[in-house]
Amino acid sequence: MNNIRTIKRRIRGAQQTARITRAMELIASSKVKKAQSLDLGGKPIADIIRRVLMDMASLPEVQEIKHPLLLSRPVANIAVVHITPDRGLCGGLDVRVNHLTADFNLKQKVPVSIVGVGRQGINFMSRWHRDLRAEFTQMSDQIRFADVRPISRIIIDDYTRGFVDTVYLAYANFISTFVQEPVIQQLLPVETVGTSQTTPVDFIIEPSPEAILNELARRFVEVEVYHAILESIASVQSARTVAMRNATDSAYDFIDRLTVSYNKARQEAITEELLDITAAAIE
Repeated sequence: MNNIRTIKRRIRGAQQTARITRAMELIASSKVKKAQSLDLGGKPIADIIRRVLMDMASLPEVQEIKHPLLLSRPVANIAVVHITPDRGLCGGLDVRVNHLTADFNLKQKVPVSIVGVGRQGINFMSRWHRDLRAEFTQMSDQIRFADVRPISRIIIDDYTRGFVDTVYLAYANFISTFVQEPVIQQLLPVETVGTSQTTPVDFIIEPSPEAILNELARRFVEVEVYHAILESIASVQSARTVAMRNATDSAYDFIDRLTVSYNKARQEAITEELLDITAAAIE
């Protein structure tokens, strides 16, 4: 009898878990579409700014300008903008991003500072005793462009003042609902080497090349950081949807196995009672 009560309690607990994970799956699924629309909307903007910046950098009058965000120098200090979610339950995606940044850090021969975006990455870096330059948490799933400007301002100021010589972005790149790939890519100095995909055009630059290049380079950094956070949000919500769906399926499989055990235990208990009744009647 005690075994039957124990199995019933475990069944009720598994049913409650299944209801919770199912609700979390539906919530994450509803957020995925919004995150994907924001992410897809941000990609063309980042591509256009990069192409315009490359076109402008190829102009003779602009090549003479030594803009600090475009200049490369010997690397003595590195900064990494480490982007993770505030909460887990996303199938280990946050762990993979943490390990990617940790491996990158270990391979460097110069000091690496971390600009942490998201509680999961900040906690990991704190336990690992890394140099945290700044911390940003509680970033909304409906993040606005203005929300990332404090992050961009820190890395732009540190780079222009010479505190760091290279800046990287580490985040989860959204490929599809079932595939998210942690990546780390260089943000600063801004790479303008390459061939633009647009046809050559003549620019009318007003008010001056310096003013336009300064605004364009800063806006490029802001858009890249914003796009990386959007990619991370879309990746996290997709991974969380899949993880909660798998957890729900596992809970229902566990309930099925417990139900079979419960029925067997009941049959054994009934059989024992019948044997006791029969034995008493014979006596």
